[in-house]
Amino acid sequence: MPPDDHPSIASRLVDLPETPYVGANFVAGATRPRAQRGEVIEVHSPYNGQLLGTVPESSAVELDEAVQAAKRAASDWARWSLKERTAPLFRFRALLLEQLESLAHSVAAESGKTLSEARAGLEKGIEVVEYALSLQNLDQGASLEVSRGVRCELRREPLGVVAGITPFNFPAMVPMWMFPIAVTLGNAFILKPSEKVPFTSLRLAELMRAAGYPAGVFSVVHGGIRTVHGLIDHPDIAAYAFVGSSKVAASVYARAAERGKRVLALGGAKNSLILMPDADPQLAISGVVASFTGCAGQRCMAGSLLIAVGDCDRLVEAISAQAAGIQLGSDMGAIINAEARARLVAAIERAQQAGARVLLDGRTLQPPAAYAGGSWLGPTILDEVAPDSAAATEELFGPVLSVVRVASLREALELEAKSPYGNATSIFTQSGAHARYVSDHAQSGMIGVNVGVPVPREPFSFGGTKASRFGHGDITGSGGVELWTKLKKVTAKWGQSDGSWMS
Repeated sequence: MPPDDHPSIASRLVDLPETPYVGANFVAGATRPRAQRGEVIEVHSPYNGQLLGTVPESSAVELDEAVQAAKRAASDWARWSLKERTAPLFRFRALLLEQLESLAHSVAAESGKTLSEARAGLEKGIEVVEYALSLQNLDQGASLEVSRGVRCELRREPLGVVAGITPFNFPAMVPMWMFPIAVTLGNAFILKPSEKVPFTSLRLAELMRAAGYPAGVFSVVHGGIRTVHGLIDHPDIAAYAFVGSSKVAASVYARAAERGKRVLALGGAKNSLILMPDADPQLAISGVVASFTGCAGQRCMAGSLLIAVGDCDRLVEAISAQAAGIQLGSDMGAIINAEARARLVAAIERAQQAGARVLLDGRTLQPPAAYAGGSWLGPTILDEVAPDSAAATEELFGPVLSVVRVASLREALELEAKSPYGNATSIFTQSGAHARYVSDHAQSGMIGVNVGVPVPREPFSFGGTKASRFGHGDITGSGGVELWTKLKKVTAKWGQSDGSWMS
C-alpha cells in the first residue's frame, strides 16, 4: 500500500478491487448467499466509475429472515450483564484499529472520500465505540427512598430488535454512531446501509463476528427504498435511527410514527458560517475552506452559506485563493455519482442566472488522469448571492459556497433563523461578545466559535433542530442511550409504615 507522502498524486488515491465483489446480506452471524436469483444493485466507485461489485435487493422473505434471527438473538443477549456485553466491544475496537488502513481504503473506494477523510470518519466512529465501552461504569438508573419504607428504582432495559438506516457519505462513521451503543445496551441491531456504499458495512459485520458477538446480534441487509419500507413496517422491529436528506427523513419519521415505532431521523442542512471583519485570518480562512470542501461538501455539517458581515472582502478573497489551491484526489474527493455532479452543475448555473458572481469555478478542474471517468467537481464559490435565492437557502450537498453580504450580526442571525434547517451555525470572530451573542441566539443545534465543522466530541451528543431532525433527542452520547432503551420504574414497599405511602 503506497505511503501518503508518495510524490505521485495518483499513487495516493485509493486501492480499487481488480474484480467486482458479490455482496450478500449478513444474517445470523454469516453472509447469506441468495437461494435464488433476484434483483441486484450495482455499486460503482466515484473515483473512476469502475464497477466495485453488486449487492442484492432484499426480498420480503430475506428481510424477515434477518429480523427473525435478530429476534432470537435479542432475547438471550438482553440477559447478559452489561459488563459481559462490553467484552466483545473491546475486541471490536482492537480489530478496527488493527485494520484501520484497509477499512479506510474501503470507505474511500465506495464513497469517493480521500484516504485522510476516510480515516477521520473511522476515528470518529471509534470515539462512539469508546463511549459505549464506558457505559459499564456509568450509572444509567437511579434508586431513592421516596417515603418511609418505600423505595423507587429506575431501570434501563433494551428494546429488542432495532435498526439503523444510513447514508452514502459516511459508510463506517454513521453506522458506528448507532450500533455500538445499541448492542452494548442489549439490543440486536440490523443495519441497512446506503445501496451506494454497502461494502464497508460487510467489513464491519466480519469484525463484529471476529470480536465474538453472538450470531444475530448484528446483521446487515441490503436494498433501496423497498427495504427501508420493509424494515419500518416489520412488526418485530422496535426502533430506528436514520440519517439522510430532510425529505427522506421526514418520510421515514412519518411512516414509523404512524406504526407506533420509536424513530430518530436526522436530515439535511444549510449551515451558516458567519464571518466578521475582525476574524482571525488564519482561523477563518482555513476553517471556512475545510468546512465547505471537506468530504467534497457531501456532509450535513458542511458550511455552505457564508454570511459576510460588513467589509470582509480581503477575507473572502483569501478564502477563494486557498480553495483554488486544492488538488482533486489528494486534497478533496469525488462526488458520489454523475447524477449528483450534474445536479450541482445545474445549481451553479441557476445561481449565475439569478445574479450570483462566480468567484471560483470548479466545474473545469480535473482529477489525476487515471480517474478521469469519475465524478469530480472542484471547489466553487458564488459571491453576491441573494439571501432568498436557491443557492442561499437550499442544501446543494457539494463543494459549493454561497456568499451573502449583510450589514450587521443581527441581520446575519435573522437569515439563520429563516432557514428551515437547524444543524449547525458557526461564527468567526475575535470578539467574545459576538461569539456569545451567536451562541445565545442562533437556532441551530450545534454552534461553532472559530470552528467550521462544530461536531461535538463524545460524550456530547450529535443532533440538530427544525428540519434537520425529526424525532426527539440526539444520536450519540447520552442521546443514544435514551434512543435505544426503555425505562422501567419499580416501586417497592416492605413492611408497614406510618401514614400514606404517597406522602
